[in-house]
Amino acid sequence: MNISDVAKKTGLTSKAIRFYEEKGLVTAPARSENGYRRYAQKHIEELTLLRQARQVGFTLGECQELVALFHNPDRHSADVKARTLEKAAEIERHIQELKTMHERLLTLAEACPGDDGAECPIIDNLSGCCHKH
Repeated sequence: MNISDVAKKTGLTSKAIRFYEEKGLVTAPARSENGYRRYAQKHIEELTLLRQARQVGFTLGECQELVALFHNPDRHSADVKARTLEKAAEIERHIQELKTMHERLLTLAEACPGDDGAECPIIDNLSGCCHKH
């Protein structure tokens, strides 16, 4: 299978596939006599795992660990579950941080007259400034 076939089957671009190879996240494909990469089903599985893991927020390093677990016949599902729950908790923390940021922005916007005047409570607040220009 060539890289364009793999791209179609995995939903990744050829550039992304080569990037994952360069980073050592997938098994290096065999090379044909003319130097072209030749992919097998295991590459499709690894790349699909990477794409989907990235879509749910796993970092490249975490994806590398997941690929290693994918290849480890002695893995424990408890380890994979624990990593998944850790990622879910991390995402929940980010959601809370984003909600706090959102609320602050709305509060700042509410305090601003939004007119043609130069006075801007948003700038004053963000700069820590309390005097008027």
